[in-house]
Amino acid sequence: MSSDLGMRRRRALWRATHRGSKEMDFLLGRYAEHTLDGMNASEIAVFERLIEAPDPAIESCVLEGYSLGEADLDGLIERLRRFHGLEPAD
Repeated sequence: MSSDLGMRRRRALWRATHRGSKEMDFLLGRYAEHTLDGMNASEIAVFERLIEAPDPAIESCVLEGYSLGEADLDGLIERLRRFHGLEPAD
């Protein structure tokens, strides 16, 4: 199971850093580089769902604070915004 989790982490990292736009590669990729190793299976599943979303939707959520309409994705966006200094830390 740990090898499966490791594979999911590597795949998610690659997908987060190869989005097609430098801005999204930076926003998602840097966050992934710093947090994926500490994520459990359910947290990785939420991140995988986020990176399935189109870039414009993710960008508006991260940069402008919009919602994706799902609590777990919105929580991840909030952590991503905080990581990049776009939202005050607790």
